[in-house]
Amino acid sequence: MSRLQVVSGKGGTGKTTVAAALALALATEGKRALLVEVEGRQGIAQLFETEALPYEERKIAVAPGGGEVYALAIDPERALLDYLQMFYKLGSAGRALKKLGAIGFATTIAPGVRDVLLTGKACEAVRRKDRNGRFAYDYVVMDAPPTGRITRFLNVNDEVAGLAKVGPIHNQAQAVMRVLKSRETAVHLVTLLEEMPVQETADGIAELRTARLPVGRVIVNMVRPAVLDAAGVDLVRSTPRTALARSLSAAGLGGARRGGHAERLVDPLLAQAEEYAERFALEQEQRAALGELDLPTHELPLFAEGMDLAGLYELAHELRKQGIA
Repeated sequence: MSRLQVVSGKGGTGKTTVAAALALALATEGKRALLVEVEGRQGIAQLFETEALPYEERKIAVAPGGGEVYALAIDPERALLDYLQMFYKLGSAGRALKKLGAIGFATTIAPGVRDVLLTGKACEAVRRKDRNGRFAYDYVVMDAPPTGRITRFLNVNDEVAGLAKVGPIHNQAQAVMRVLKSRETAVHLVTLLEEMPVQETADGIAELRTARLPVGRVIVNMVRPAVLDAAGVDLVRSTPRTALARSLSAAGLGGARRGGHAERLVDPLLAQAEEYAERFALEQEQRAALGELDLPTHELPLFAEGMDLAGLYELAHELRKQGIA
């Protein structure tokens, strides 16, 4: 299992939720996982029902079996200050640059450098070891940018090529790419059983493969429960209207006479069945499209009442049950 798990997906697919559940699942049985946020949305804090994450690694959850989940919200300006101190020993001069607005200017005007800082912080956590030579974290899970930006975000070596041919920033980018393009990393794509997310997932995977970045799995999120299978859908569509009314009447739902209660139920039921049949067909089409990607594909259920902390633990359990973690 790769130690750096990158989670991306089209906006609205629930990639942050999946990343959080994955961190919980990986931390099961006494492991330590670090969940990293790079977009500054504080989505992780909301999911774990805790206060906004600072720019430091903080324990936010205990996984089943005694494992621990830590979280870090990476701030690019703070990361650049760390970088300047590490390589240039600027210290108070770096803080003075921040007051002057130079740090914010640098991370905005040079997005390639910004991505090196963000990915570099995660990769440093992957490589970090304690005094006994053991890895500080068993796994690092990154809640990454959406699918449309993920390849450019991860392919930082190309991004900084025109900015720095040599020197510390170039060396940092090289070190980051050695992790990102190795077996230590897996990039997972989160999608829904809908045409646009599936197409964006396929495009994202093609771009990742072209960049030789390691693609992991496809995770289909928010899958609605199956009410009927294909045979059931066909049966509903082929059952005569009068036969359906008689069946309803036999079930005690009113007389079969025209205008009776059972008769009035037929049209709404048939309309619902047709709506379900259309959705069923569309979802089967999207499953077939995902099957053509030649990647392990997993499905996570929809929580009709919305996602809370208990639901997050349920998703983590489902991930482990499916062998993802």
